[in-house]
Amino acid sequence: QVKLVESGGGLVQPGGSLTLSCTTSGIVNHVHGIGWFRQAPGKERERIACLSSPDRNTHYSTRVKGRFTVSRDNAENPVYLQMNDLRPEDSGVYRCAYARHCGAEVYDYWGQGTQVTVSS
Repeated sequence: QVKLVESGGGLVQPGGSLTLSCTTSGIVNHVHGIGWFRQAPGKERERIACLSSPDRNTHYSTRVKGRFTVSRDNAENPVYLQMNDLRPEDSGVYRCAYARHCGAEVYDYWGQGTQVTVSS
């Protein structure tokens, strides 16, 4: 059973930075994607970033490209989402999820999520 647990959310001022972690377990297929999603109240969930394994290719939405970085040192370490220059519109619940590849329409396993609030 694949499990994902997010951590690192919180309150940050506009222009600030925050790093989220996604700790994974139970992944047996070395070829997969770990995506980061967010959802704000009243808005649809959007995929903002994805990290492919084992090639470590990264994918970003236009809303976060250049400000957010998804990374992972190795398969035993968490997947990180480094978020810089945060804006109020970045607020929401952030969740990581597992899929067979980053381009998949369906992500099979999800974490519970962590709240990010960008406000002065």
